Amino acid sequence: MINTTEQEEREYLEEIKETLLLAIRRADDNVKDVSEELRHNKEYIHEHQSGMDEADMVAAGQSINRMAFTGEGAVARKRKLLKLIDSPYFGRIDFITGEERSAIYIGIYTFFDDLQKTNLIYDWRAPVSSMFYDFELGAAHYEPPSGKIEGEIALKRQYKIRECKMEFMIENAVNIHDEVLQQELSKSADDKMKNIVATIQRDQNAVIRNEEARVMIIQGVAGSGKTSIALHRLAFLLYRFRDEIRSKDLLILSPNKVFSDYISNVLPELGEEHIPEKGIEDLANELLEHKVQFQTFFEQVELLLENPDPAFIERIQFKASFDFLKQLNKYLIYVENTYFNLDEIRLGKMVVPGPFIQERFKAYHRIPLLKRFHEVAKDIQTYVRNEVKRKLTGGEKSKIWEAMPRMFKISNVLDLYKDFYRWLEKREMFMTLAEGKLEYADVFPIIYFTMRLEGYEPHHHVKHLLIDEMQDYTPVQYAVLSRLFTCKKTILGDVSQTVNPFSASSAEGIEQVFPQGDIVKLFRSYRSTFEITTFAQQLSPNSNVIAMERHGAEPELKGFENNTEELECIKELLDVFKETNHQSLGVICKTTNQAELAYEFLKQVHKVHLLKADSTSFYEGVIITTAHLAKGLEFDEVIIPFASARNYHTEVDKRMLYIACTRAMHQLTLTYSNGVTELIKLL
Repeated sequence: MINTTEQEEREYLEEIKETLLLAIRRADDNVKDVSEELRHNKEYIHEHQSGMDEADMVAAGQSINRMAFTGEGAVARKRKLLKLIDSPYFGRIDFITGEERSAIYIGIYTFFDDLQKTNLIYDWRAPVSSMFYDFELGAAHYEPPSGKIEGEIALKRQYKIRECKMEFMIENAVNIHDEVLQQELSKSADDKMKNIVATIQRDQNAVIRNEEARVMIIQGVAGSGKTSIALHRLAFLLYRFRDEIRSKDLLILSPNKVFSDYISNVLPELGEEHIPEKGIEDLANELLEHKVQFQTFFEQVELLLENPDPAFIERIQFKASFDFLKQLNKYLIYVENTYFNLDEIRLGKMVVPGPFIQERFKAYHRIPLLKRFHEVAKDIQTYVRNEVKRKLTGGEKSKIWEAMPRMFKISNVLDLYKDFYRWLEKREMFMTLAEGKLEYADVFPIIYFTMRLEGYEPHHHVKHLLIDEMQDYTPVQYAVLSRLFTCKKTILGDVSQTVNPFSASSAEGIEQVFPQGDIVKLFRSYRSTFEITTFAQQLSPNSNVIAMERHGAEPELKGFENNTEELECIKELLDVFKETNHQSLGVICKTTNQAELAYEFLKQVHKVHLLKADSTSFYEGVIITTAHLAKGLEFDEVIIPFASARNYHTEVDKRMLYIACTRAMHQLTLTYSNGVTELIKLL
């Protein structure tokens, strides 16, 4: 057995450091050599191109491309080595198979030493590394492509290494992960989400390494790490299927640009390139070819918060139901069966009989309804040409092409969508905003209609789709996404964190759209202290939630006579925050107007950042924003202003308050004027 004592481990770390430094120097020399050779080749081609024929030029170009590719690989290897030198590994297991005992050190990347011709560090995603997460001391196994290997874990250690210095080592404890996890959770929040490879739990590891699921649906409570798990899952799949998929083949549907920026560090930290990201509204604009103006989801929620009109709520609820999707499908069948008013076409003495037209129309049943006219018109032209034994005149062709759409009662998608509500006898369910702008609840039903009636091109280039904040998508949206993206999917969210309870989707609801989905439920909350988690639970009770036994200050409620006094108190709280070791504080308001009010007041004496719907970056320090935009983010401290009975009283308000409370890691304060909200009056 090697490195039995902590001192020996520290000495071994120094050896690894020297080996890595040597590898970095070799990698650096390799990068320089390739760069120099590339430069020489380009100069040679430039000087001799007049004497080179086409074949020589093609060969020279291919040579340069090969060298460039080699150079990119050398640069990537050097980049990984530079990251390893800071923290080469975080865990070790000694695995015994037969008479052989192997010390397996696990880090963020594999490190194969060319001189020793052996792996000194194993990537956390490697099959053998799975045992570190899945087993304690005793019998264990892992499954490489060659087949299951069984043995025994004789030793298990975890390290905290920073700047290649060992801060601590924990050995052979059943709760080895818990001790390190507690230390990691006690730290301050950063301006970017970090990787969790050193603290992945057994249930999380099972989700990350699931290779078989066509659709993985992760329902996780606030702070359960579901987004981080999903990103690590993508990193694992890129590692496991590295010959089949690249980062560019994946797509993340992200709730907003701030959140995209917040999570942007995770995959590069794990050695993967940036994965393309897109907002659901960006996707909608693409599908509608930027021809339709519509209300955004953020605008919908703001309207619900500031002016919760019952009719508006009724329209949203109706269009977020599974029954609505069923009715859309019934209507489309009805249209196909009844809206084709069959008639013969006369071209002089020549008559194209109705039964022939009907037969051709039905023959193209696999083609979207409004695209069949083109095919039927071509068949009619062929029919007429065979009958009259001559070419058709321009006028005859025009008459055929004009006659076909007229046989259909309505031949425009938007008009058919409006007619759908007439057919339902619910005309009041379709309302447009000023200047014909669509309500957000109508955007994806219209896209669904367009797909069914005019066709669409599936996004086959996307080989895995990650959908975050699943609870904020409706059945119609999932129906669109399932048709558009035929690839495997990871879908995650928390029904308790919906910002619009009138259009929320649960894991079970999503399963109705994706019946092949594997549902995983995560109940352990890691983000907040026990006291904050308990406080938030009274806003959204869930008896399954398991709060981490990490204790801190009780949430505080501070009452005042007016908003000015409230904001003066928040100024003082920011003064106190500046004297702590904490890195981030979120002032989380209900609406944008309230966030702007707080920002204008506080920016006079403090450096603060205002996050709005069009913001693109997440910052350290003090951030002022709304609960809607704070979803997925976390802060060391959270202050919730204006938590009065007048401001927080509806079901939507309650969800916003829950989201705001669950952003806090270590400290939570609520301020109010003229009476605290009844939603928390019992606390």
